Amino acid sequence: MKPLQGVTVLDLSRVLAGPYCTSMLSDLGADVIKVETEHGDDSRHIAPFIEGESVYFSFINRGKKSLCLNLKDEEDKAHFHALCKKADVLVENFRPGVTKRLGIDEQSLRKQYPGLIYCSISGFGQTGAMTAKPAYDIIAQALSGIMSATGPEGGPPTRIGESMGDICAGMFASWSICAALFQRERDPENKGSHLDVSMLDCLYSIQVTNLAQYIANDHAPSPIGNRHPLSAPFDSFQASDGQVIIAVINNALFARLSQCIDMPGLSYDERFTNDELRCANQAELKVFIEKWTSKRSVEEICNQLDGAGVPASPIWDIKQVSQSQHAADRQLLLDMGGWKSPAQPVLFNGKKVVNDQPAPSLGQHNNLFKG
Repeated sequence: MKPLQGVTVLDLSRVLAGPYCTSMLSDLGADVIKVETEHGDDSRHIAPFIEGESVYFSFINRGKKSLCLNLKDEEDKAHFHALCKKADVLVENFRPGVTKRLGIDEQSLRKQYPGLIYCSISGFGQTGAMTAKPAYDIIAQALSGIMSATGPEGGPPTRIGESMGDICAGMFASWSICAALFQRERDPENKGSHLDVSMLDCLYSIQVTNLAQYIANDHAPSPIGNRHPLSAPFDSFQASDGQVIIAVINNALFARLSQCIDMPGLSYDERFTNDELRCANQAELKVFIEKWTSKRSVEEICNQLDGAGVPASPIWDIKQVSQSQHAADRQLLLDMGGWKSPAQPVLFNGKKVVNDQPAPSLGQHNNLFKG
């Protein structure tokens, strides 16, 4: 039995944050009913396509049921309310205020369905100074502080190479839904919950390193490339055939690294005797390390450092990690019959718990819910 088997989720969300949330719930066994307009989720039209179907859409809508409803139409709204009577969870990512105009906001539905867990995902939350501001991922990244700390040293702020605001919001939303379901089981009198998930809040909350620097020193970090602001050596280094990552955060690892690069005396050098000093003198330290790495291949460096227990790696692109033995061993991609799809990454008792059914066509399940 999957962890969320028997749980019914009404998914009114579209594009990424909400559908990513409900895809995680679907993988865990929830029955997810995707409510769409007659035009469908915008992400159905995002390239690339395989056999006319959006790969992007398919990744985060596998195994769901698709129902077309016009929530401004009284008959369709009646179908919607019939679903609410049986649903455990509702997920929406409209701009704040839209659900109230439609008459399906949390307060309105709570009166009729007190056990419903209602999850609202938005750019800036249901309350606060920016609640009405429109948002896409890059806007949330720009305002969260994370862009200002990302990019090459001395360079301009840089967007992270994935829609992390949407993904983080989807993950926190699924986490909070599971917690609310558990709470409802333990305390039936508590009944439903309203979960208010903000993309900006989620991005802000994951910045442990940046926030530590700000809180401790009243200092806002700036871009420093691949190096770590609090530890060294923790960076990319030039090898004879590319770049290699080396990550050292304590004296024991640094002593091992010093032995590997044939400079054991570095661990006793007064400039490098602890992590704070190594960080302050990281530019000088990098020169010593690259004298050794620049004469060796990435593979040779990684083999030697792995053998010594020093964390090191090549820099893979998404194709390389997808084709790796690790991806095969850990089932990172599902075989969907002609193409592959990622799934939730956790093994439950040694097994991958996923939904391997394809994404639905638009309105595929109308007959199931409209009678």
